[in-house]
Amino acid sequence: MKRRNFIATTAAGAAGLATTSINAKEQKPIKDFELKHNVNHSVCQWCFDHLPLEEFLKVLNGLGIKAIDLIGPKDWSLLKKYDIHCSMCNGAEISLTEGWNDPQYHETLIKNYTDVIPKVAEAGYTNLICFSGNRRGMNDYVGLQNCVDGLAQIMPLAEEHGVVIQMELFNQVNHPDYMCDSSLWGVELCKRLGSDNFKLLFDIYHMQIQEGDIIRTIQNYHPYFGHYHTAGVPGRNEIDETQELYYPAIIKAILDTGFKGYVAQEFITTWDDKIEALKDGFMRCDV
Repeated sequence: MKRRNFIATTAAGAAGLATTSINAKEQKPIKDFELKHNVNHSVCQWCFDHLPLEEFLKVLNGLGIKAIDLIGPKDWSLLKKYDIHCSMCNGAEISLTEGWNDPQYHETLIKNYTDVIPKVAEAGYTNLICFSGNRRGMNDYVGLQNCVDGLAQIMPLAEEHGVVIQMELFNQVNHPDYMCDSSLWGVELCKRLGSDNFKLLFDIYHMQIQEGDIIRTIQNYHPYFGHYHTAGVPGRNEIDETQELYYPAIIKAILDTGFKGYVAQEFITTWDDKIEALKDGFMRCDV
């Protein structure tokens, strides 16, 4: 092929791809929204905070979605009003940057988690989130041992109440200096704690950016993953054709491990109709 013909053909192909990308962003209302219920679906409320929580719970009821992530004790009564399960509780942490890797926060964290763990169990919930905190120049091995020393003091209470403490994995692009940014670091923490009541919250978006090889990681380390979050890469937007991950294959890999927990949508939608975008996300993960 002559160079000028090759360039012309390539340009036409690129234009076609651009058109496909634009069309993929068009909102196509999902008329037949019906889930197979092979997946325990959930959603992070903060991504849809254009609606008051109560209004959002009504939407979830209408969609047949029975769980929501990252809700604290003050709103659990509202969840119960609408028969929505809290699939990942919060409210005991200090912040994402001030966590278990720094002993100066242990006293406060131990007090907070000692207070919240029984409340989680009493409410009928299971999962409670935690964070490593930032490095601030700290060696990862030192931070790992600090996490073990601190978390070990609340694990007997978590085990007694059947509560699973889950540390979330983040990437260094969105959360620079956060320590728990590696599946292997998190898995080592799980191993050192040696409790079935400590797991990792595997955020697919974060780990695609940080380390990639998502399906292999799930296959190799799934016993240590207690919960999953979704979002499109790059941009943390919809999980449709405009991003690089193929979620049906990822969710199938998760189910193939025998996972019975929750997969929560945590993307920031660019669609005008945010609920249609959410429905689209659920359907793509409903393998």
